Amino acid sequence: MSQTVPFTKGHGTGNDFVIVPDPEGALQLSPEQVAALCDRRFGIGGDGMLRVVRSRAIPEGRDAAASGAEWFMDYRNADGSIAEMCGNGTRVFARYLVETGLADIDAGLLIGTRAGVKTLTRSDNGFEVDLGPWRIEPGDVLVRAQGLQVPRPGVAIDVGNPHVVVALSSEAELEGLGLASRPLLEPEPRDGANVEFVVPGDPLVQGGVGAIRMRVFERGVGETLSCGTGVAAAALAVRHWAGTAAPDDWTVDVPGGTLGVRMREGRVLLSGPATLVFHGEVALV
Repeated sequence: MSQTVPFTKGHGTGNDFVIVPDPEGALQLSPEQVAALCDRRFGIGGDGMLRVVRSRAIPEGRDAAASGAEWFMDYRNADGSIAEMCGNGTRVFARYLVETGLADIDAGLLIGTRAGVKTLTRSDNGFEVDLGPWRIEPGDVLVRAQGLQVPRPGVAIDVGNPHVVVALSSEAELEGLGLASRPLLEPEPRDGANVEFVVPGDPLVQGGVGAIRMRVFERGVGETLSCGTGVAAAALAVRHWAGTAAPDDWTVDVPGGTLGVRMREGRVLLSGPATLVFHGEVALV
């Protein structure tokens, strides 16, 4: 007999999620069930699933609970695979907790993830998440993608989950990418990586704020309208390439909208909107 569970559909700049409340960790969702929920033709549809569970209720959340984070964001990709973090997902998760009365954000909201505890606050354009420290990995990664005549070097950046950022020469090159299939990476990271393709704004810096455009292929999902941690990685990569005079504040345009990135004392912060679209119930199969 199938089990019926409540859900909410939400998105952050078009990066959309199926939100499943499970405060006491009673649900044991298989990768196949998650993939069915995220299926855009036969399910609700989404780039991933956010399970809302108390940190104390699951083994992965014990450290988060000890750090004062009541809630843990159990994030799954659209194919059902487990992922460390999702920048847009944290903002949508925060919106859900606040609007359902499960948490208050006025003094900052702590959310547990597999990449550590993240702090959420309100911002002028929605919510801001402190993604924490980042790491630029040594060496280049060679990236092959449909629409690129020759492989391009990319820089590997870890912002709690892995990314490879590739600079393109023009808007036309960005628009001409074929991201229906996964870009090939050499060497291939052990756990895979999200791949971001970026072009600079014209001008690159205006009023002390940098500007770039980006498209992304997310591991376990495909091309998405937005990727929050990918936006942060892209801004960090362009700042790295631009040198010491580059600004610490950036706007990043993605197909789903615009997000803000700030670098402060070795940490990177991401801000942008988060929207809850509708609620319902669904039968698990």
